[in-house]
Amino acid sequence: MGFPVGYVEVFFPNPFLHTLALLGLLRNLVFFLFHLLGLSDFFETEVAWPDPRPSDTAEARPPSVSALLIRDLLPVAKFGDSDIAARQNGCACAVCLFEFSEEEEIRCMRNCKHIFHRTCVDRWIDHDQKTCPLCRTPFVPDDMLDDYNQRLWAATGVNEFYTDYTSSF
Repeated sequence: MGFPVGYVEVFFPNPFLHTLALLGLLRNLVFFLFHLLGLSDFFETEVAWPDPRPSDTAEARPPSVSALLIRDLLPVAKFGDSDIAARQNGCACAVCLFEFSEEEEIRCMRNCKHIFHRTCVDRWIDHDQKTCPLCRTPFVPDDMLDDYNQRLWAATGVNEFYTDYTSSF
């Protein structure tokens, strides 16, 4: 079926479309001239988005129980105190792409040994992500999975419900 041939002309008259095309051409011409003159650094082509309302952010709601358990599982250290700082000179967080400084808190992943700023990976964990943001290796190592599941089971309160349910038989 498709659209009718004159569909665009119903909503936008031809003179309006030609004016928009002319304005776009003039804009490109001005950008090109400024580029030739070396003044293209004065243009800000990025869009400035307004800050989200506090009710829209992830900080407005508390992190889940599994996120809190994973945070407890992953140690926090100062980048300058760790032996990683000596081995990796000039490395950067893969989430925010900023280099680590000596006083910043980092989290080192237990399975894959990637490091991230504590705040960056905590935000990732708060969105119920359970894998490394870089390589998708699970946060919880296989040898600690049973302990993690037991702690998660106990923290959710399902264990008390289950024992109450089974004792009634």
